[in-house]
Amino acid sequence: MLITIANDAPSSTRAAILAASLERGFHAQAMPNGRGGEVIGVAGALPLEGMDLTGLERVQPVHKPFMMASLEARERSVVMVGDVAIGGGSPVFMAGPCSIESIDDQVEIARAVKAAGANILRGGAFKPRSSPYSFQGLGQEGLEALVAAREATGLPVVTEVMEPEQVDLVAAYADMLQIGSRNMANFPLLKRVGKTSTPVLLKRGFAATQEEFLMSAEYIMAGGNTNVVLCERGIRAFDAAFRFSLDLNVVPSIKELCHLPIIVDPSHGTGRRSLVARMAMAGLAAGADGLMLEVHADPDNALSDGYQTVTPLELSRIHRRGLALLEALTGFDNAEDVVCDMATLTRFDTIGEDAGSALERIA
Repeated sequence: MLITIANDAPSSTRAAILAASLERGFHAQAMPNGRGGEVIGVAGALPLEGMDLTGLERVQPVHKPFMMASLEARERSVVMVGDVAIGGGSPVFMAGPCSIESIDDQVEIARAVKAAGANILRGGAFKPRSSPYSFQGLGQEGLEALVAAREATGLPVVTEVMEPEQVDLVAAYADMLQIGSRNMANFPLLKRVGKTSTPVLLKRGFAATQEEFLMSAEYIMAGGNTNVVLCERGIRAFDAAFRFSLDLNVVPSIKELCHLPIIVDPSHGTGRRSLVARMAMAGLAAGADGLMLEVHADPDNALSDGYQTVTPLELSRIHRRGLALLEALTGFDNAEDVVCDMATLTRFDTIGEDAGSALERIA
C-alpha cells in the first residue's frame, strides 16, 4: 500500500507506520512526495483505521507493482547529478567514449564534449564485453582518469558498475553509477546500489519488457535510493541490419506511469554512427529528458564500439539541433487550446512563423 503523509504531520505518524510494518514483517520505505510531505510504500496491508494517525493525506491499498516508481506515489522526480538536474525541463547530454583509454585521452575528450554542449561525462572503466578477448576496460586506473577529467572540466561523471563488490569503489570516484543492460536483472547489484545515496542510471535490458524495466528500478528504490534515472538503449529484434532497435514507444509510455526521468541512448539503440543523430532527435521529440551518446576524437580507432560512436563535432550538431527541435515543438504545446478558442485562430500564422524559424535552425 502507498501512504501519503502531509508535510505538517507529526513525526509520530511516520514512526508508527514504520513500526507497524516492521512488526508484521512488511518491507516499508519512505521518500519525499515532491510537495513537502512523504509517501511510504508498504509491502502489505496495515490496519490504519485502528491506529489513530493524524496527517494522512491519502491511502492507496491498490497500486502498480512498481509502487515507489509509480506516478501514483509522487509527482515527477528531478535527479541531481552534481549540479546537473535530470528531469527538470532542460535536456541533459551525457557524452564520452565507450571505454576510457588513458587519463590524457579522457581529459581531452572531456574538454571536447563540454565545448560541444555535454553537461555530464561518460566513460567505461569496467566493461562487460560480448567476447572475453575484447578490451575489458582499465579498471581503477579508468576511474582515476574520470576524476582527472572532472577536475579539468567540472563535468560530473557517470560510469558502469558491474558487481556488488565494486559499488563502494566506483561510488568513491563517480557522481552517478550506471547499471548496464546486461545487469538490469542482476538483483544483488540492484539491491546494493539501492543502499547508496549515489544517483543511478538504469539501462533497460535488451530483452526486457517495460514492466520488468520498472520493477528493476523498484528494486533500487526499495533499498532507499530514489535517485534513479531510466535509460532506453534499444531492444533485441529480428532485423540483423541494426545492432538493436531503439524502442521510443517506451519513453512517453513510461512517462504516463512513472515519475522517474528517462533518457535515450541512440548509440547502442542503433549500433550505427550514421543513424545516431536522427534517432537522437527522435528521442528528444518522444519526450526524453536527455541523451547518452558515445563520443570519441577518432571513432574508427576507438578501443570499443567505434562503429556507433560520433565525433565531438557531430555531438555539437546534435546538441544544437536538439535544442532547436525542442524549441520548435514547444510552439505547438498549446495548439489544442488555440483551436478551442475560435477568437484566437488568427494566431496560427504567428505560431507557424515562430516554429518555422526554429525548424530552419535544425537544418
